[in-house]
Amino acid sequence: MSTNTLSRETELRLTEFFNNSIDSKSMAKTIRQVNYLLALNVMREQETLKPENINLEDNFYWLNKLAEILDPYLED
Repeated sequence: MSTNTLSRETELRLTEFFNNSIDSKSMAKTIRQVNYLLALNVMREQETLKPENINLEDNFYWLNKLAEILDPYLED
């Protein structure tokens, strides 16, 4: 897990993005939809993960984590 903090420029660009391009709830919904389609496609293609698809498992986790930060959906 990375402990690096975002640069001020990155923070500003993200703030501008979410203020002017897309709201956080819509972005979270989009991330969840893309993750669903990726997972469904991998499951349809094969039942066991090939080495090149193992990275998808990690990416799926981190994209879901980002979606939860943007719009908590799975909170208790």
